Amino acid sequence: MANSVNISIEAPIENQIQEITYDGQEIYQAPLSMSENLARLAQKIDFSKTEDEFCNIKKEGESSSDTKSDEDNKDQSYQSSLWPWDSVRNKLRSALTEVSVLADVLNIAKEKRYMVLDPVQPEKVESRPMVQVYGRKKALSAAAAVLQAGMERLRASETMRMARNMPDFHIDLLRLRQNWRLKKVSNTIIGDLSYRTAGSKFSQTGVFEVTKAPEEQIAQAMSMNTGGPPPSALRVTVPPELQGVAFISVLCQKEQEEVVTATLSASALSCTAGEGELHWQQRLEAAQNVLFCKELFARLAAEAVQLDASIPHMVVGNQIMATVLPGIQLLIGLCHNNGQTNANANVEGVKTEGSSSSGKSDHDHVLEHSLHQLLRAVHHANTHHPFPHPATGPLGPSKRRCLAGPMAADRYELLDMSKEQSLLEQIIQQAQHFFMRRRSEYVLDTIAKEVKDPLIVSHWNALNSPTQSCVKINIMAHGYDAVCRTSLVVHVGEKTLKCICRDGKVRHLSYELQELRDLIYCQIYQHQMTAVQAVGRCMGWQLLASSAHLGSGPVEPLGNASSCLLASPNGDRMIAIRCEPSVGIQVFIAQSPRKDFFSSELVQDKKWENLGGAFKEIKLDKMEGKNFLNKMELLMACLSSPS
Repeated sequence: MANSVNISIEAPIENQIQEITYDGQEIYQAPLSMSENLARLAQKIDFSKTEDEFCNIKKEGESSSDTKSDEDNKDQSYQSSLWPWDSVRNKLRSALTEVSVLADVLNIAKEKRYMVLDPVQPEKVESRPMVQVYGRKKALSAAAAVLQAGMERLRASETMRMARNMPDFHIDLLRLRQNWRLKKVSNTIIGDLSYRTAGSKFSQTGVFEVTKAPEEQIAQAMSMNTGGPPPSALRVTVPPELQGVAFISVLCQKEQEEVVTATLSASALSCTAGEGELHWQQRLEAAQNVLFCKELFARLAAEAVQLDASIPHMVVGNQIMATVLPGIQLLIGLCHNNGQTNANANVEGVKTEGSSSSGKSDHDHVLEHSLHQLLRAVHHANTHHPFPHPATGPLGPSKRRCLAGPMAADRYELLDMSKEQSLLEQIIQQAQHFFMRRRSEYVLDTIAKEVKDPLIVSHWNALNSPTQSCVKINIMAHGYDAVCRTSLVVHVGEKTLKCICRDGKVRHLSYELQELRDLIYCQIYQHQMTAVQAVGRCMGWQLLASSAHLGSGPVEPLGNASSCLLASPNGDRMIAIRCEPSVGIQVFIAQSPRKDFFSSELVQDKKWENLGGAFKEIKLDKMEGKNFLNKMELLMACLSSPS
């Protein structure tokens, strides 16, 4: 059972404040007694005055003398204020008089002693039944003539349609009504193709008119198109501003070079038939697409003017220019061909699908799908409001805002709740992420082509958000993937990259390509050093020393030089490996006892010949082996043999 909660309730102030003293004390008026309260309520009763009383009051006013003294008026007002039930008494007296008169009238009509009421026979009206029959017959004949004329017209139309095998107007109208909103206004059938029922608030209407096509035009179309589908008996009239084909073109450019292209409703471009030859379904879909594109572009243009960006957005004609990254611009253009202007009248700098561009750009529909989703999401949010909790709460606030009060949200949290990203901001963010992803793909593919040893394998996550994606990079050598493998994860955002390395360190990179390239190269050389040590442990070699940051040698422009020192199982061979990102990997070997040791006066004991001699560099390019680890394995095997 729930615990009880004490609730403090403050009673409202029922008495009016009469005076507030200087010390803040409030003096209230004394409450009315029951008789005073009843009198006050009785004074509020508004009895309507009858006509007789009004006449009596008027006569008294005319007969009264104008020279009445002010004292009498004061006395009357004083008397009326002393007796508040005066008006009630007068009303009750007049009601009693009326009831008495009604009782007298009923007694006279009932008892027959005072007055006799004889019924009066009305004058007989001469009836003429034939006139009524003739009038009804004439009205019925007129209605029958109207119905017969309509039946003859429908019969003639049906006979002609069956003879010529023409389409039925009513069947086409039924099919049109199943897919589009129609209504009859007077003698005209009009429809609506806008998205208002789906949540759109665009001011432009999408009204079209439906009429019956002339029979001559239908017969001519049937004669010209014998093998195709039969023509429609409907004629759909679309407003001139919604005729033709329209699409939204999105283009990202870097130094006048096309990076990615996407088109909205690109299937409309393949419509090569004329406006008069289109079916009514195709014509309405094309007009609805034009209305959708105009709404989308109008919203983006309004947001581009209102947003305060570091580099202002520009709206010139039917084109919006926004800066995505330094040196990269996002161009959004509205291309509309209504069939009357030149088909090549496109937005400057925007390519259509007929233009020559790269194959990948032509078949990339990511931005097209994003543009669809953004506006559809706005329409959905306008019609689908979250239900209030509890049910008596206001309709409209989100669940997060409803919980702001019980959760004691501060001002900054409330401001954060009220912020909403516009469509243009979301499109720019998606374009930034798409460009960062393309850059990351280019860097990884380039390094994978340049570096053959070790292998670099990239696994892109298939489930990504429009503004964030993830790639896992595996660095391994062929045949030694079970011995050592270096993995790192790169989160691609809008303007930054977040790299999580094998050791758990997190590095944040900017949009520059060189930073990601340098990080991958550093990870490659670290992998080589770690893999050599793992192969040495498998071969029985002992790790004497290892350093990931050498302080000797020239300063590396990229990363740091690293090295390791390995000893053979017998201890008579040593391998020194030095890795420099700018130079590459260098391998040195040394052996003991030294063959060039000779006793002298200072060093006479033979035990000093067990110290390792001078290191000699090995030319790795002359050795046999598939990769660096294979060569090192063969080298360790040779140096481990006692011979």
